[in-house]
Amino acid sequence: MSDTEVDFRTLPLPDVLRLFRERGEPADPRPDIDTASLQRRFPHLANVETREISIDGAARAVPARLYTDASAEASGRALVWVHGGAFIGGHLDMPESNWVALELAARGIPVLAVDYVKCLGDVHFPEPSDDVLSAWHYALAHADELFGVPSTAVTLGGASAGGNLTAGATARLRDAGEHGPAGLVLVYPVVHPNGPEASSHVDPDSPHGALASNFAGSVQGLGDPHAFAALGPAGGFPPTLIVVCELDDLRPSGEAFARQLDAAGIPVSVHFEAGAGHGHINEPADPTALPTIQAVAEWIARSTPQRREF
Repeated sequence: MSDTEVDFRTLPLPDVLRLFRERGEPADPRPDIDTASLQRRFPHLANVETREISIDGAARAVPARLYTDASAEASGRALVWVHGGAFIGGHLDMPESNWVALELAARGIPVLAVDYVKCLGDVHFPEPSDDVLSAWHYALAHADELFGVPSTAVTLGGASAGGNLTAGATARLRDAGEHGPAGLVLVYPVVHPNGPEASSHVDPDSPHGALASNFAGSVQGLGDPHAFAALGPAGGFPPTLIVVCELDDLRPSGEAFARQLDAAGIPVSVHFEAGAGHGHINEPADPTALPTIQAVAEWIARSTPQRREF
């Protein structure tokens, strides 16, 4: 059987990294997740417009896509959004990026969806985090042009690995004394090296441990609070929404971080999605996906636009 016929999810991580390096991430076989198909399925998305943007990053151009809907009632807020993919995959066309951004833009929340370099054996933290920071700086500098809102009304968020990267970027902004987001949205995030146990103790031979080690790149990286935000102090974080899923192995990481933020006096909301598993907002057909997106939209829309000045 050739590499292209193998389900990469069944392979050991070193083989997946080799496959992705040599052949790229396999194409998604679903025939109905492109924008045109999504707009046919969800007619309220018909007026969302997109624009491709290339952002000058520290080491490379960072791909991004702007989503706006001039027909939607403006919320006065905007979002910089980062998809997941275990730090090794994912892209701007996956539903967790594209569909989520379409849905939020149609609800009056302009979105800058951001991609980042993948950790495929020769790349590790902080390179993906650097890409997210470059996109954040760009979004703040051009907030009025991009979103039609002031920079004080821009929220940062991500899902899974994207939740890790946005939480870590927020910690980096805080510790550098830079302007942070008005709010932080973390959907099924992994903010501990050992997500299933919400701990810093990693078994490198476990699936989650192998991915965390590959992202961190070293034992020192596994203990870096900018790589895994839950390892550092929660003070100085903005108001935060954390979405956790009933059937998600990584649920303990999000729940523990919510308690950590609460103990530090940070306003934190937890949205519990019953019956949902990890990655459910990457599945437009999943009945639990739209309720999560609606909860995110409502939280962003009612949050006070107040950029954190650390």
